[in-house]
Amino acid sequence: MDMQHGKYRFIVGFLALPLAIYGIFVISPFVQAIYYSFTDWTGLSSDFTLVGFDNYRKMLDDDVFWTSLGHNLLLLLVLPLVTLGLGLFFAFMLNVGGRRRKNAAVAGVRGSGLYKIIYFFPQVLSIAIVALLFQFAYNPNSGALNSFLDAVGLDSVQPDWLGDPGLALWCVMAVMVWSNVGFYVVLFSAGMSSIPRDFYEAALLDGASRVQTFFRITLPLLWDTVQTGWVYMGIMALDAFAVVQIMTVGPGGPDYSTEVLAYFLYTKAFRDGQAGYATALGVALLIVTMIFAGIVMKLGRRERLEY
Repeated sequence: MDMQHGKYRFIVGFLALPLAIYGIFVISPFVQAIYYSFTDWTGLSSDFTLVGFDNYRKMLDDDVFWTSLGHNLLLLLVLPLVTLGLGLFFAFMLNVGGRRRKNAAVAGVRGSGLYKIIYFFPQVLSIAIVALLFQFAYNPNSGALNSFLDAVGLDSVQPDWLGDPGLALWCVMAVMVWSNVGFYVVLFSAGMSSIPRDFYEAALLDGASRVQTFFRITLPLLWDTVQTGWVYMGIMALDAFAVVQIMTVGPGGPDYSTEVLAYFLYTKAFRDGQAGYATALGVALLIVTMIFAGIVMKLGRRERLEY
């Protein structure tokens, strides 16, 4: 009995400090944000009054809120699907998609190590630098994209990439995919390299194609990694603040075509002095994020495969 009590005291003593730090620096800001969302706090003064659910009613009647939420949901659907899909495809080709060689039934493409470095290169750059580079590339007058179109004889096709409400958000998505896909190529490559080659060799000897080996061997054994990546990319899609703030007209434009919740929250808090309303928007963003994570973890739950 004394040993049991000693064990519990050790566990409590070991966890007390980390839990206290977590409560102060993580849980406490969430609680404070929820409290301030029920006030008319401006963020510039210590004076505020409780207004109940007024901020939430205002949010539900705000057309810009629904527009920004719609953009976040679109990013939430497209960004993880495209980024993780490209990451899996490139990683599979680099590790298993090469021609058969004498000493191995399966092999990656030649120079796969160099390709991994090239794919990973955007991760070395700050997202601010990436956004600035693409802002210059999208410039309708002297940008690289329109200059390329002009060079190949398509001078009549000169889109105003970030100035066109129908194109601006897709341009932002393209930058976010480009800046993140390399990380998942390397991550999935590391996972694939740990899968025994015997599995692939046995499947190929039984007549399976490379596509079948991907869906029957690679994807099931990498599923936990893919699921985690999906949650991470979803959280990034629900943010998108830096790219929108740096790249877009307005920012958030033109005509709110690239407005997202994180940037809308920022403008309300720091430009308009409506910190109480901004925290209500933050609470809404938190709820959407947790719902998304819960759905992914629930739908992606499956029996764990080991090898």
